[in-house]
Amino acid sequence: MLHKTILTIATAVSAAVAAYAAPAESDSARYVTALKDVEVVGLKQMPDRNDGLETVVEGSQIQQFRIKTVRNMSEVTPNFFVPQYGSRMTSSIYVRGLGSRIDQPVVGLNVDNVPYLNKDSYDFDLEDIKKIEVLRGTRAVLNGRNSMAGQVNIYTLSPWDYQGFRVKADFGRANTGTAAASWYGRLSPRLATSVMGRIATTDGFYKNEQRPYDRDCGRETQAAFRWKLSWHPDSRWSLANTLHTGFTRQGGYPYENIETQRIEYNDTTFYRRFSISDGLSVSYTGERMVATSLTSVQYLDDNMTLDQDFRPQSIFTLTQKRREWALTQDIFAKGLRGDYEWLMGVFGFYKPTDMKAPVTFGDDGIRTLIEDNVNSQLPGGMKLEWDERKMLLGSTFKIHNGGFALYHQSTYRLGNVTFQGGLRWEIERIAMDYTSRVNTSATMKRPGPGGVMIPLGTREIRIDTTGHVGQSFNQLLPQVSVTWTPGIWEVRAAVAKGYRAGGYNTQMFSDILMQQMMQQMGQTADYDVSKIISYKPEKAWTYELTAGLTTADNRFSLQATGFLMTCRDQQLTIFPDGNTTGRAMTNAGRTRSAGAELTMSWTPDEAWCFRASYGYTDARFTRYNNGLQDLRHKRLPYAPAHTLFASADYVLPFTFIGITPSVNVNTRAAGDIFWDDANTRHQKFYATLNASVCFEHRLCSIRFWGTNLTNTRYTTFSFTSIGHEFIQRANPWSVGATLLLRFASN
Repeated sequence: MLHKTILTIATAVSAAVAAYAAPAESDSARYVTALKDVEVVGLKQMPDRNDGLETVVEGSQIQQFRIKTVRNMSEVTPNFFVPQYGSRMTSSIYVRGLGSRIDQPVVGLNVDNVPYLNKDSYDFDLEDIKKIEVLRGTRAVLNGRNSMAGQVNIYTLSPWDYQGFRVKADFGRANTGTAAASWYGRLSPRLATSVMGRIATTDGFYKNEQRPYDRDCGRETQAAFRWKLSWHPDSRWSLANTLHTGFTRQGGYPYENIETQRIEYNDTTFYRRFSISDGLSVSYTGERMVATSLTSVQYLDDNMTLDQDFRPQSIFTLTQKRREWALTQDIFAKGLRGDYEWLMGVFGFYKPTDMKAPVTFGDDGIRTLIEDNVNSQLPGGMKLEWDERKMLLGSTFKIHNGGFALYHQSTYRLGNVTFQGGLRWEIERIAMDYTSRVNTSATMKRPGPGGVMIPLGTREIRIDTTGHVGQSFNQLLPQVSVTWTPGIWEVRAAVAKGYRAGGYNTQMFSDILMQQMMQQMGQTADYDVSKIISYKPEKAWTYELTAGLTTADNRFSLQATGFLMTCRDQQLTIFPDGNTTGRAMTNAGRTRSAGAELTMSWTPDEAWCFRASYGYTDARFTRYNNGLQDLRHKRLPYAPAHTLFASADYVLPFTFIGITPSVNVNTRAAGDIFWDDANTRHQKFYATLNASVCFEHRLCSIRFWGTNLTNTRYTTFSFTSIGHEFIQRANPWSVGATLLLRFASN
């Protein structure tokens, strides 16, 4: 009843505003003016609005900071950390201590108005980025599920802003190269289009020392194509469509065994991804409101094949093949009258997934993980031997995920005080049909004369399990904020609720088969299967206090934020106890995260530009027992306590034959980072130095750059699997050059 009452009130208020509150002419002009210079229609926020929790990189800084993907915004945004490890499927993002290695993200991603629903497809390079913005804090009212810690919006270059050709070539150490070409043009005064093609390749910095797989560890090949079409049939209608396709093929994961200090696994390991996304935006500007429809279709086809023990022994390999569609529809309207602005909308999505995830045990895996465990408990020298030295544990899944949401947001200005309130009601359903199979046999033997093992009998082990599971989620997500702007100062206090959807641990089904096999052999289970299959939603309340100032000439700005996040049922990635082969998401009781963020930008004159950001997070468990020990007050793993970024840009005060040189120096730093929930292993605070020298001309530019020039050695990831510890080291120093040619016609 409470949900229905609140929604009825929100709908009635919005309908009343739309029907009776016709805006004055000055209000309508101000609203349309704010939108007309933005190529992507359908913005939910006014483009000139900043709540002090927004980090924006655009213009020349895109090249200076080598921004190609979401991962490159790590540290640039305070308390925003995206480690580079594993493959592009990993895409782990940690914000203010919260994050996830698998399944649901804590940060939403939109690219040219297309919402990406699967975290596994977040990490891809983009060309001709116009602007990338990271919104910190809960953004659930406008963006819904999985934006409980923030939202990332990326906008690529518009054919309305630039007309002509662009050609780019980039080359660096380890045979890392990129070639891209694009064309932007107006087909008529109301119709514009653009096309872009891109290829990239690298040999990587690390090699697998097990031949013939030594070439596969660091190699990567990428290709991408983008087509944009924008049409303004008249002054009221705006339509834009963006089609993006991408292909990625990566070699194996460079995980180093701590015991041997070598990367040495003996089975083929790679990640391949093909993706298509298409987004259509249609916007209509009426007398009383602006209405927008955002429709997107996405397709993901990927294959992760992994030597999951990462050792030279033939223990086990995993293959995960997936085909996934995602359809989203967002319809919303917004209006402005004097000091009151409103927005309301409806959102729906449907995401069907077909997945195959077989695990193959080799001879060493059968012997060490199965036979040795069973035989250690058999009397009189008896032995159980598997008849085949390879065993396939097959798992297939059909997952159907869908949701529906209603949302409303109101903003009212009273003098220099702004009140904002919003509410989102979100319902979601996830259901899974699964099949798990194994067909093998084992022979029991006893010792005979002369040490000969005599067969006693063969036992067939056949398991064919099918099932259906489902979960439904129903969440009410409120948000309230008050902003006071006395002169050049701005002070804001906000409270918001966010959540991440629950799901199923598909990577654990091979272990479930193992548990069933061992139980048939008279062994006890390592863990409760019923508790490991699924995990619940994660919910968090965020409290923020922000203060900042921006000078009248916009040359200096400073923002400081303090925050507190209290989280229930936090989703945490674990490796279950025992000789298990998978990883699982579990709900880790309660946690809290408190900290501060500081951002600064200063442009004292036309030559100098300084930028800095710092984030501190103290994220700890407040209630969590992993079954072995009480971990209360331990720090959350994988998220750094500190992030730091500082940049200085200097344009030299002379021009030679139309060429203007400039220099940029920046540093990125993060740490300490704990690798386990018991806080026994961690990476200390580290910093890297990066620099570039650019020679800019009206028709072209060439930039010589260097990354990690201090050659800082640090660990980007660490984990323990079947009693062995592995790490991935960061990439060493690299230098290169980027050439950009521009043949503009506007």
